[in-house]
Amino acid sequence: SGVCEKNPYVSTCQSFFPFSLQVKSQFESQANTNCVVFTAIAYKTQVVAGTMYYIKVQVSNAEYVHLKVFESLPHENQGPSLVSFQTGKTRDDPLTYF
Repeated sequence: SGVCEKNPYVSTCQSFFPFSLQVKSQFESQANTNCVVFTAIAYKTQVVAGTMYYIKVQVSNAEYVHLKVFESLPHENQGPSLVSFQTGKTRDDPLTYF
């Protein structure tokens, strides 16, 4: 299945990304860091047995991370799960599969 690229507008991404607090806590735990800023600025989706989200998130003035988040099908009644992440990204780095 393909990737659906969304326009990188903050308001669009933030409204799309309602589970950001759950994912933020998972990221902070796995990366052993605390983020003062956690703003989704762009995302792609891939439909699998649920939805895989690839999300570019601003975590400081100049630092960005790419998150891979899995959301299961609604009937499975599970929250979003952070699958993996890439740190050290910039605003201009392309958001790709990983």
